[in-house]
Amino acid sequence: MLRLRRLRDLPLHLMLLPGVILVFVYSYLPLAGIAIGFQKFMPSKGLFGSPWTGLDNFHYMLNMPGIGQVVWNTFSISTMKIVFGLLVPIVIALLLNEIAAQRIKKTFQTLIYLPHFLSWIILGGVLVDILSPGHGIVNQILGLFGIKPIYFLGNNNWFPFTLVASDIWKEFGFNTIVYLAALTAINPSLYEAAYMDGAGRWKQTWHVTLPGMMPIIVLLATLSLGNVLNAGFDQVFNLYSPAVYESGDIIDTLVYRTGLVDMQYGVATIVGLFKSVISLILISFSYWAAYRFANYRIF
Repeated sequence: MLRLRRLRDLPLHLMLLPGVILVFVYSYLPLAGIAIGFQKFMPSKGLFGSPWTGLDNFHYMLNMPGIGQVVWNTFSISTMKIVFGLLVPIVIALLLNEIAAQRIKKTFQTLIYLPHFLSWIILGGVLVDILSPGHGIVNQILGLFGIKPIYFLGNNNWFPFTLVASDIWKEFGFNTIVYLAALTAINPSLYEAAYMDGAGRWKQTWHVTLPGMMPIIVLLATLSLGNVLNAGFDQVFNLYSPAVYESGDIIDTLVYRTGLVDMQYGVATIVGLFKSVISLILISFSYWAAYRFANYRIF
């Protein structure tokens, strides 16, 4: 019986084999590169010929000028993205759910969903153009109200909020679909019962719709904790400049500049390792919280 079961499951295991190989090659083999963080790595000598320095790179990282500001930038930007990345799609999903005309509803869904498919290389160029302090359409509109031009991508006070707003604009359409799917799972009889009890649309939303969405809201909120140190390298790299390093430099861009620009490979590796360890702790906690509060299981 066991032999027949193994023969029956063999095609399924063979289907998994290419994925297992890819994960092993691109996710597990590169872990050997962590050793660079404890070396004075020299490309000419390679991984096995470079001299070992112990924890020197770690101590150097802790004393790097501005490292505290970089960690704070990463944490604050990613936290704002997580919070508004949850709130905005919920509000939009509730508004779309109130549209009776299906054609209009699907049109709005398509329009807000499209930016998700554009890369930050494209959107970066678009944002640089429309946010330009000289001829950008945003500053032209602000000028109609007597507001002086704002350098959104070159002002440390505005840059973090520009990152958050543009990221929400790009991704809220995709996240809205998840909440719209959750709305379809709500029993229509609950709305009928609420209507018979005299509840209007607002009370139906507050007492029926939101409680029905709460499991998926709690699940996505807890799982997003693992992204607290992921502020979005692609976006920041395409939008920031030395003028906004103070407010926009994050751990990932610091790793890029330290490793590939300044060629301090050991320091860049140890910074990346530091982020990975913290992220592992947060992801583990988020999965525990998802299981504890949303009954989420990986298998």
